Amino acid sequence: MQKKITKPIVYVDMDGVIADFDKNVHLLGERDPARGECACPPEYFFDLDLFEGAQEALHELSKHYEVYILSTPQWKNVLSWTEKVRWIQKHFSELLHKRLILSHDKTLLKGDYLIDDRIQDGAFGTFEGEHIHFGSDKFPDWKAVLNYLTPREKRFIKVV
Repeated sequence: MQKKITKPIVYVDMDGVIADFDKNVHLLGERDPARGECACPPEYFFDLDLFEGAQEALHELSKHYEVYILSTPQWKNVLSWTEKVRWIQKHFSELLHKRLILSHDKTLLKGDYLIDDRIQDGAFGTFEGEHIHFGSDKFPDWKAVLNYLTPREKRFIKVV
């Protein structure tokens, strides 16, 4: 039996939005210029730090939205697929249980919002919902995202 979705859908990118991908960027090898991929050492994705405010923000968003993580794994690094699952289990085990979607084309999914730090490659031009550009002037952090997506009278937490 298929689950009926009753709340709007929010997709949240992992790297650069809830996981601090750039903190240990000095550990990465050179990027493949054709694909923009880099050679990450083993367990790079699993060891990423959580962005400040991300955990609280996803808990708050889940009160109002169906929240899914939508992440692009590295094609040349098969460990990245497993490490992303392990990372979500480590930081969001109950909240995001079976809510991780790994895809190289985020425009294939239907939803209301996509919170992502990337805008290149025209990937969001055909996404039917609204792209929230995390890290931009309008949405520099999780506090700004919550102020935009959460009704003022229903805010329960304070993200510093």
